[in-house]
Amino acid sequence: MRTSIKAAIVSLAIAAAFAPVSSATVERRFSITVYPPIQRSLTPLTNLVPFALFDVLTAVGATALLVVLVRAIRQVMRERRPRPVLKALANIVTAASAAYLVFLTLWGFNYRRLPMTERLVMERAAPTTEAVVSLGLESVRRLNMLYLPAHQLGWTTEPRQNQALLDAYAFVQRRLSDAPAAVPGRLKRTLYGPYFRWTSVDGMVNPFALEVLANPDLLPLERPSVAAHEWAHLAGYADESEANFVGWLTCIRADAGSQYSGWMSLYWQVAGELGARDRMRLWDALDAGPRGDVQAIVDRLRRGQLPLLRNASWRLYDQYLRANRVEEGIRSYGQVITLVLRARFEDEWTPVRRTTTAPFR
Repeated sequence: MRTSIKAAIVSLAIAAAFAPVSSATVERRFSITVYPPIQRSLTPLTNLVPFALFDVLTAVGATALLVVLVRAIRQVMRERRPRPVLKALANIVTAASAAYLVFLTLWGFNYRRLPMTERLVMERAAPTTEAVVSLGLESVRRLNMLYLPAHQLGWTTEPRQNQALLDAYAFVQRRLSDAPAAVPGRLKRTLYGPYFRWTSVDGMVNPFALEVLANPDLLPLERPSVAAHEWAHLAGYADESEANFVGWLTCIRADAGSQYSGWMSLYWQVAGELGARDRMRLWDALDAGPRGDVQAIVDRLRRGQLPLLRNASWRLYDQYLRANRVEEGIRSYGQVITLVLRARFEDEWTPVRRTTTAPFR
């Protein structure tokens, strides 16, 4: 590849990373125009593949990187000059820049779309601790109420075959955006399953193939909320708090099992934001059944995690989020509570959009 082409690719990647573009422009020109056809074409194809394409892509990338470096080192040893290594590094930077541009084009620009706080009517001030506790107690009330019907129904149906969950996913998308509805992805096993276990990661979206990867240790009751969260990413809500919010809205509109899963995920979000005394208030309010489910999730996490690797992984992910203009980093996960407590809702937790972005009816 010519030097001029390499320089152009690197320059374009730098410009794409730092160029100031308004969120409204990204929303209009990418998130509801360019991205939906990509997602609606790519995810149905990757759903047909029984294995994780992310495994293949990362294996090929790592192998190519190793080959380039080994060849360069051998050439340096043979020629006794550093130019081969410099050339190899230039090729690596070019390839990384090209990969970044593909990432942005296929999914990454969604990090810069219109924030949920500007999409919805926000009518209350920043939540107080007592408001957060009240939300936690509401999640406890719902868990206590839903425990029996949810467990009687069970979670034997995969999320992508759960019609109630699919209908709820489509409804929530219509309420939040004018974009065509996204296609849900199948929860795939991955070679990174042990890594997910060690680092307490429940799932992720492969931004290059728009497929969903899931932690193999998820309890059945967790799968609907994890699926709905990752589907929210597929719908273009890259921000973690917004994906949590969309996933929760989806679950609580579906069948009893999905509702239970959604309220359980919100319970965890709230508990993570409270001090020990307030967390105990929530714990004490749980009936024996939901309390057993909470403990089962705790046991799952404790069995698998490696604290040092988990902490290092989350620090790295924090830097990744900040690099993609998510200023709160991993703290953005907890911002879902602010959305739930500040947004205006109609009946049955139906969010109200601002009139300037109201959905077609």
